Amino acid sequence: MLTAIVFLPLLGALIAGLLARVVGHRGAEVITSSLLVIAAILSWIVFVQTGFGEHTQHSAMVLFPWIESGSLNVQWSLRLDTLTAVMLVVVTTVSSLVHIYSIGYMHHDPHRARFFSYLSLFTFAMLMLVTADNLVQMFFGWEGVGLASYLLIGFWYKKPSANAAAMKAFIVNRVGDFGFALGIFAVFVLFGSVEFDTIFANAASAEGMTISFLWREWDAMTVVCLLLFMGAMGKSAQFLLHTWLPDAMEGPTPVSALIHAATMVTAGVFMVARLSPLFELSETALTVVTFVGGLTAFFAASVGLVQNDIKRVIAYSTCSQLGYMFVALGVGAYGIGVFHLFTHAFFKALLFLGAGSVIHAVSDEQDMRRMGGLWRHIPITYAMMLIGTLALTGFPFTAGYFSKDAIVEAAYAGHNAAAPFAFVMVVVAAVFTSFYSWRLVFMTFHGKPRASQETMSHVHESPPVMTVPLYVLAAGALLAGIIFKEYFVGHDWEHFWGSALFLAEDNHIMHEFHEVPAWVVFSPMVAMIVGFAFAYLFYIFRPSIPGSLATQHDALYRFLLNKWYFDELYDVLFVRPAKWLGRFLWKRGDGYVIDGFGPNGIAARVNDVTNRVVKLQSGYLYHYAFAMLIGVAALITWYMFSGGTH
Repeated sequence: MLTAIVFLPLLGALIAGLLARVVGHRGAEVITSSLLVIAAILSWIVFVQTGFGEHTQHSAMVLFPWIESGSLNVQWSLRLDTLTAVMLVVVTTVSSLVHIYSIGYMHHDPHRARFFSYLSLFTFAMLMLVTADNLVQMFFGWEGVGLASYLLIGFWYKKPSANAAAMKAFIVNRVGDFGFALGIFAVFVLFGSVEFDTIFANAASAEGMTISFLWREWDAMTVVCLLLFMGAMGKSAQFLLHTWLPDAMEGPTPVSALIHAATMVTAGVFMVARLSPLFELSETALTVVTFVGGLTAFFAASVGLVQNDIKRVIAYSTCSQLGYMFVALGVGAYGIGVFHLFTHAFFKALLFLGAGSVIHAVSDEQDMRRMGGLWRHIPITYAMMLIGTLALTGFPFTAGYFSKDAIVEAAYAGHNAAAPFAFVMVVVAAVFTSFYSWRLVFMTFHGKPRASQETMSHVHESPPVMTVPLYVLAAGALLAGIIFKEYFVGHDWEHFWGSALFLAEDNHIMHEFHEVPAWVVFSPMVAMIVGFAFAYLFYIFRPSIPGSLATQHDALYRFLLNKWYFDELYDVLFVRPAKWLGRFLWKRGDGYVIDGFGPNGIAARVNDVTNRVVKLQSGYLYHYAFAMLIGVAALITWYMFSGGTH
């Protein structure tokens, strides 16, 4: 069953990609979507059997040997435990719904068979990542989702902005992946293996060991975990390596839903949770994870306050929510972090696909300043977006209410040095989240229409093939928290997770977060209400306030609107120097030195000499006779001065 879940998407990708002319666009849509639905159903069966059975230990299915080189022995095998089962459900459920939704959304695209092939390939790569039984196999899936994201973000390759965004995502992720690769190398040096079972069994023995890195000795586990976390920062778009995520909106909207809700960005969270036996041995690494997560949650939420592109608002929301997840992981509450990953997948996919439905209705317009008054025209989409917004902001008893509030409580109960900072950041981010979420709803659906009369005349509700996936995701956004809370983070968490997640003996965070003061418990609720009140005041009651505030605080407004100027900063620090170096090596190094003195230079000199020698062959007899006389004279002169000894 596990093998079928993993390889059915690959089969669909191959059929849609290689046999598109045989099966046609409709055939590619139906085949890939059907295979993903089957994989999703099988994933739920595996999830129930694994998480709720009597035995929750892991199992591994060896498929075939892969790499044998010296002491390195890597097998291609599929690992199954509760963490894998949770990720299987998230990936296949969201991906299958995105496939179905895309049948309607991409209906007019002439290359949709290729699009569906890429979607299925993306899903297969993510499934390979979450079922990996060793770090090398995980790296294969890790790079696979990077490749697929490049193909999907740049799907509309005739748009220069789409090509640039695809390259940006690929290059920025290479920075993080370089750290991840170094971390894998360091793990192999320490443990002589990349197999998870071997690493986890010997992890405690590495405590206190040192490793030589950058000309000095460092704590081995701290170096390993920070290098691995560097990879997570790239894939999960954490602070400093986040710049690719908003630009990924250049791809079709279903791609945004798949990248931001179920695949790629969740890979970093999954990786840290999977390697919890290593991270538990480094307090420094966990402190860094907590700090980066808290800073990302605040940073991304602050930028989301002023964005006007409906998809970019949701993109920065994703970045912020990923920061929440890393805060939970950093304080050692791995189950809470994965719980938020689980619930977030439903309401974030719902918001992205809902945004796609809005864009579909208003003739591909994405600027919320040109929307307004849409709720009467697309009531189903409006209702679905409301449910997604309620879940994201943590409205009582929705999915986000249980998982997001648990992170806030865990941050307060955390013991590492960055936990207090992270607690403040996630509470402030909760205010921002509520504000920008309701700002999106009010600007898009309420008030007077700001679109042209022609656009408003064509506004229409999406077809059932696009709305039915929204219903399913809405059910998850409403019920996933209340149904699974006790298993993920409640009293049954130890039985549910089994050996999938590891907590050190002195880590009691999963109990302590239940015992925080009442004001901590209610702080997310207060934050949600405050954010909603300000959004209502600014965009419904007194719509003139945002413009006047932006004018009065122009520097701050532009700072947030330009995303803290990270793109401009990186352009100065990295892009321009790289271009200058490349141009210098091209013009001076290759053109002047190599071409001037190397093979091309020698060839040019030979050509010069031969051209001059050729001119001596004039064809006139007296020229040749004169040359012969000069030669005879030279010979006689040499003979005379040498004394005739030769």
